[in-house]
Amino acid sequence: MNMNRRTFSTGIALSALTLTAAQAFAETLEEIEAAARKEGTVVSLGLPDDWANWGGQWKDIMAKYGVTHTDTDMSSAEELAKFEAEKANASADIGEIGLEFGPIAKRKGTSAPYKPTNWGKIPTWARDDDGHWMLGYTGTIAFIVSKKVENPPKAFADLVNGTYKVAVGDVGKAAQSNALVLAAAIAGGGGEENLQPALDIFSKLAEQQRLLTIGANPGNMEKGEIEVGIVWDFNALNYRNLVGKDKFDVWIPSDGSVTSGYTTILNAYSTRPNIAKVVREYIFTEAGQLNFAKGFARPILIDSINVPPELKDNVLPTEQYAKARPVNAELWMESAKQLGKQWQEQVLSKM
Repeated sequence: MNMNRRTFSTGIALSALTLTAAQAFAETLEEIEAAARKEGTVVSLGLPDDWANWGGQWKDIMAKYGVTHTDTDMSSAEELAKFEAEKANASADIGEIGLEFGPIAKRKGTSAPYKPTNWGKIPTWARDDDGHWMLGYTGTIAFIVSKKVENPPKAFADLVNGTYKVAVGDVGKAAQSNALVLAAAIAGGGGEENLQPALDIFSKLAEQQRLLTIGANPGNMEKGEIEVGIVWDFNALNYRNLVGKDKFDVWIPSDGSVTSGYTTILNAYSTRPNIAKVVREYIFTEAGQLNFAKGFARPILIDSINVPPELKDNVLPTEQYAKARPVNAELWMESAKQLGKQWQEQVLSKM
């Protein structure tokens, strides 16, 4: 899986006029499912088959409800912009966006609320009180380390004492690279409003000529260009499996990390509101959550589902996440805006 990556508005009322009464006012799950079958198709944004095993989700959903599906891959910002631009002429029903975009969608009125049956099992930090957004799976910043590295780093604090090179990607532009800076800040006692501990670490690596501004991926790992990479855990686990478990190890840094994730977003203007609801409903069932695990994404309900033996290696042990904490989405949105400039001035200038 590669990550590149409330009230009803007037548009809802307008859209409802095009539906039958049963479709527009379906309330029980049985009524919603029946209406979804009549709607017949689901159009998504940012949910391609190779993303977090959404291909497996779509296969199951299409079989269960007898509907068809199409997707257009987009970034979180592009999805919300399309929802807002089309409004009552909505072409899409559902999308998936990063955690930090959830409050934005709610504030703009582009999202519709729906709480699935397993709503109560979702951690409170990972959901909106009104049901506009809720994480289906999480991502936590992890280390992926070549087995050839001597004294491999177990924590962010270890990085400055090694001889290996550390790949961080394009900080200031890529969400994953920005998140790893926040993770390092948290590990060093900082956070969204104080990134200095992280900037100090990476500044030292730059001075030592040990910082790589490329991101770890299967291609450069195969070529031997990556000794230590810092990426989302789902990417790390996927890459490790693709390149070889005998060549790389993956773990969460022991001194701290940051957890974020992705949420479905129901288009407030959709003319097929019920199919969007059943998609969200399905991904929070045990089968839907296991589909994410098959794609190396850590299910949000991992502590309340049974992960079969064949999927155990697709997720890291829960105890490794003891020092990881959820991102404060509101604070991070503001802080991340300044990161590119800080990175240029304090880190890249030392290379």
